[in-house]
Amino acid sequence: MEQQKNQIKNYVLLYSILFIYSLGSVFSKIAAQQELLSLKFLLSYGMVLVIMFVYAIFWQQILKKFDLTIAYANKAAVIVFGIVWGAVIFKEKISWNMIVGSVIIIIGIWMVAKDNES
Repeated sequence: MEQQKNQIKNYVLLYSILFIYSLGSVFSKIAAQQELLSLKFLLSYGMVLVIMFVYAIFWQQILKKFDLTIAYANKAAVIVFGIVWGAVIFKEKISWNMIVGSVIIIIGIWMVAKDNES
């Protein structure tokens, strides 16, 4: 039971880190919409650098808790986060192809995790 609680805690940590990582794409897109070297541009790209720095530190900690295969397979969930950010922040349309792709990603993550349990 304790091992299962630790595993859930580790997955929550993993997905929290991936959530933060996905915010880098949001700030990158915001920066791309700004005039080159404007204050908003510099602040947005500055946020990208901060996010990548924080992510890099925590990613190393995640790798201590998971096999590289599991950690890296779960990184694909960032694409699903990106679809959500696109719809919520940038008012982009979600297509059926995006939904099908997201389902395939989630199934792939599940399959890799399931294979590593045995």
